[in-house]
Amino acid sequence: MTALPRPHCYYYQPATHLDVCRIFSSFFQSAIKRLRGDGSAATVNFRRLWFSNGLNCFGAQITSLALPLCAVLLLHATPEQMGILVALQALPFALFGLPVGVLLDRRSKHPIMLFSESMSGLALASVAVAYWCGVLSMPWLYIVGFIIGTGFVVGGGAEQVFLTFLVGRDGLIDAQSKFAATESASRLIGPGMAGVLVQTLSAPVAILCTACGYVISVFNLRAMSVRDPRPAPSHNHPLRDIADGLLFVWREPLLRALAWGAGVWHFLFYASMALTVLFATHDLGMSPGVLGMAQMLGGAGVLVSAIVVKPLTRRYGAGRVILIGLASTSLCFALTPAIPAHLFGSATASAAAYAVLMFFFDCGVMLFFIPYLGLRQKVTPDAMLGRMTSTMRFLTVATAPLGALAAGWVAEHFGVRTGLACIAGGSIALTIAMVWGTPLRGVRT
Repeated sequence: MTALPRPHCYYYQPATHLDVCRIFSSFFQSAIKRLRGDGSAATVNFRRLWFSNGLNCFGAQITSLALPLCAVLLLHATPEQMGILVALQALPFALFGLPVGVLLDRRSKHPIMLFSESMSGLALASVAVAYWCGVLSMPWLYIVGFIIGTGFVVGGGAEQVFLTFLVGRDGLIDAQSKFAATESASRLIGPGMAGVLVQTLSAPVAILCTACGYVISVFNLRAMSVRDPRPAPSHNHPLRDIADGLLFVWREPLLRALAWGAGVWHFLFYASMALTVLFATHDLGMSPGVLGMAQMLGGAGVLVSAIVVKPLTRRYGAGRVILIGLASTSLCFALTPAIPAHLFGSATASAAAYAVLMFFFDCGVMLFFIPYLGLRQKVTPDAMLGRMTSTMRFLTVATAPLGALAAGWVAEHFGVRTGLACIAGGSIALTIAMVWGTPLRGVRT
């Protein structure tokens, strides 16, 4: 395999980055005032859940940059090793997705959220401990990635069902918009924070900050004054409940279309995740600080989508908004491998082009998934919410490990750009199939 070029050196300028953060923060605060005017989901308990979700969003943004940078910069991971790392983060969806659905329909969700966040926090803290003890290795990161993925499968599913319990079905779009606004703040500030921490202190320290956020979140959730009631005991065998969840999704045409479309998209997305940091640091020569700043622009895309998703849905319908978001992500998948190392003779221009694509990609992701989540919850009765949520997670993300492994293998043998080009071709085919092969164009609510 041809050796990858060494990253170029950049000097990090904190003052410039702080100025950009202030501009983005002002933009975010003005948008939040608009979102507060919705009037729904304004209870104290919702705000506590919203706050914990915000901590998790910031932690996820920091970890999503710091963990692969830890592998690439400290452990010199190869493309195949990066594929394994990303695959193990997605593997819990395939292993535990369906059993978790049965668990959520038989147990209270609040203690499940507490357990999953505690587990994830301890796993992330172990990275810093292992680094300081001199025993950090790729197998260690593999285990941490698997535990984080497990926590997301269990805790994320519990949070979605618990959110429905808190705000009701009619409040889901407003609540999801507020969560998306928090996501935008994390995307605006989180990557920049991660870049600063990784470049000045080290990737393990950045990951340790995420672990501290999980600890705060656990105490915050424990302070909630409301608990979801324990569901009525089920006399069905767990395998019967799993089968019921699969049959429910299969027999509902809308859920079936959303499942296979999101499944292929996640295959491509996790394939991209395996290669993005390698592409940015090796092919484009971006330092952690520059990469963090470039990804910050993606947060502006999340913010814009959180503001426009409701008016777009009212005008065009939820189905067409999903298709618009999918087309935006496909365009970015297609253009990313075309970015040269020195666009117009400048590495800075290449970084700027990468940042612009992050803006449109993240905007598209949120336009896809905000109405996606709302639609699947609306067509599902309360008794099936847990099984539907986990069944959909299983069906949509079970193929993700294969995408990451395939991308790592292709990049190892044919180059990172070739791997990204394959992802681009798949994303274009998916968009065409979703537009003409599903009923989404006619779905209004």
